[in-house]
Amino acid sequence: MATSSPPVSQDPRKSRQAWSVLIVSTLAFTVCFMVWMMFGVIGIPIKKMLNLSSTQFGLLTAMPVLTGSLIRVPLGIWTDKYGGRIVMTVLLACTVPAIWFMGSATEYWHFLVIGLFVGLAGGAFSVGTPYVARWFPKHRQGMAMGVYGAGNSGAAVNKFVAPVILVAFGWQAVPHVYAAIMLGTLVLFWMFSASDPAHLVPSNVKFTEQLKALKDPKVLKYCQYYSIVFGGYVALALWMVQYYVGEYGLDIRVAALLAACFSLPGGVLRAIGGVLSDKYGAHSVTWWVMWVSWICLFLLSYPQTDFTIATVNGPMTLHIGLNVYVFTGLMFILGIAWAFGKASVFKYISDDYPGNIGAISGIVGLAGGLGGFILPILFGVLMDWTGIRSSAFMLMYGVVWVSLIWMYFTEVRRTDVMAPQGAAALR
Repeated sequence: MATSSPPVSQDPRKSRQAWSVLIVSTLAFTVCFMVWMMFGVIGIPIKKMLNLSSTQFGLLTAMPVLTGSLIRVPLGIWTDKYGGRIVMTVLLACTVPAIWFMGSATEYWHFLVIGLFVGLAGGAFSVGTPYVARWFPKHRQGMAMGVYGAGNSGAAVNKFVAPVILVAFGWQAVPHVYAAIMLGTLVLFWMFSASDPAHLVPSNVKFTEQLKALKDPKVLKYCQYYSIVFGGYVALALWMVQYYVGEYGLDIRVAALLAACFSLPGGVLRAIGGVLSDKYGAHSVTWWVMWVSWICLFLLSYPQTDFTIATVNGPMTLHIGLNVYVFTGLMFILGIAWAFGKASVFKYISDDYPGNIGAISGIVGLAGGLGGFILPILFGVLMDWTGIRSSAFMLMYGVVWVSLIWMYFTEVRRTDVMAPQGAAALR
C-alpha cells in the first residue's frame, strides 16, 4: 500500500512542492472541467441547428460525461501505480486534438463521437485527488482534496467564457479557444508539478488486490452519495442554461450568468467543505448536505401552476410557481450544499482507505460521473414525456430520499426500535 508522506511542515522544501502541486493541479482540473461542461453552452445553438429533441439534447450533453466517468477507475489505479504527474500530463495531451476537431463537426453523430474523446478531460478528478492528497498529512488531506475539487468551478468558468466567444465568433470558435487553453495548461502543469516515489503503490501490488476493498458495502454507499452531490451537480450544470432559456425566456448570456450562480459555489466552496469535513467529520457534513438538498429540491420540483377557485364573487385564478429570483436563490443554496458534500464524501474515502485512495476514489468518481451521464438523458426523457421542465428536480428529489434513508439506517440510527431498554442503553 502507499505510504503517507511526512507532514509538510517538517520539510520546507516539501511544503513548497506540496503547495505548488496543489495549485497547478487545481488549475489543470478547472480547465478540464470547463472543457467537460462545454456542451452545456454550445449545445444550445447545436440543438437549434440540428433540430434536436430534449432527449437528443440530453444525450448530446451527456456523452463527454460517459467517457470521463468510465476512465476514472483505471486512471485512479494508474495514479497509485505510476504517479499523478505523468498520468495527468498524458491525459491533458490526449484531449487537445479532440477539443480542436469539435469545431469542425456538422452531423449529430459527429458530436456524439468526438464528445466521447473530449470527455477524457473529466477523468482528471481521479488523477488529481490521490495525487494532491498524498502530498499532505492526514489531518489536512480533506483541505487538499477540497481545494483541488474546487476545480469543479470550471463549470462556472465555462458559463462566463463560452457565451462571450459564441456571440462574438460563433459556437465553432469555442472548441478552438478551449484547445489552445488546454495546451497552455499542459505546459504549466509539467513545469510546476512534481513527483515523489514514496507516494506510489508498491509494484508488487496487483490491480485486483487494489480492487478488493470494493467488496466493502461502504463503498457502494459512498457511490450513492456521490451520484447526488457530484452527478447531480454535473447534470444540472449541463441542463441549467437551456432551462433558463426555455422556462424564463432569457437570452443565452443572461441564462449562463444565472446558471453560474449554481455552478460557481458548487465548485469554489468545495475547499470549505474539505475544511469542515476535517473539523466535524465526513458524516456530520454529509448528513446536513442531504437534508438541505431535500428541502431545496422539494421546492424546485413544484411546476408553474394555475388553478381556479370558486368563490362567492365568482371564479378566482391563482398562480403558483417560482420566479427567476427565488429559483436562482434556491439553486445557489443547492450549489453550496453539494460543494460541501463532494468534499465530505472524499473525506470518508481518505479516512477509510488511506493507502488505496486512487482505486476507491476512481470507483466512487465513476458512480458520480455515471450519475452525471444518466441524469441529463433522463431529464430529456421526462421533459419529452411530461412536458414539465421541473420534472428534472422531481427526479433528483427522489434520489436524495434514497440517500437519506440509507444514511439513517447505516450511520444515524444507533439502536434498534424494538430492542430491550437495557440492551439499547448498553449499546
